[in-house]
Amino acid sequence: MTSENDRIRRLVLLRHAKAEHGGQPDELRPLALTGRRQCVRVAAALTGHDLIPELVLCSSAVRARQTWELVRAGLGDVEPEVVVTDNLYQAGVAEILAQLRDVDERVRTVLIVGHEPTMSAVASALAGDGSDDAAVAQVRDGMPTGGVAVLELGGHWGDLERGHARLHAVISPHR
Repeated sequence: MTSENDRIRRLVLLRHAKAEHGGQPDELRPLALTGRRQCVRVAAALTGHDLIPELVLCSSAVRARQTWELVRAGLGDVEPEVVVTDNLYQAGVAEILAQLRDVDERVRTVLIVGHEPTMSAVASALAGDGSDDAAVAQVRDGMPTGGVAVLELGGHWGDLERGHARLHAVISPHR
């Protein structure tokens, strides 16, 4: 017998933490000291909200990979499957949704480490009935560096469509 909780999937969208400015190609920019501090707060927030991913889809940009590694270090003894991909660097909403539709149905929590404006656009596109109004307003304004959008969806990853998730919260590492 399948319970309602067995059908719930969680999507956690993480904008990479604060990066250094200039001096090199954009995809090679490393995290700034401020960004490294943000990662500690992000890890604490994920742990505190029981948002430990089973699968991580991470942009190949240096700042995104560094964000994930520092966040992972703060999650304790967990080893999710991690897919680092160039496809997330300049992906739009349609590309992100296509990647999510291919996620194995046994996976309950997916974390995407990506970039703006895509992370907020995905959260906004998926936010449907029951979404938190303040969170929806926040993602429409854009997510801060190190910001986390938390969505829940019922059903299967393969059935994911615009407006078919509940945006619960946007967590900022600045607070």
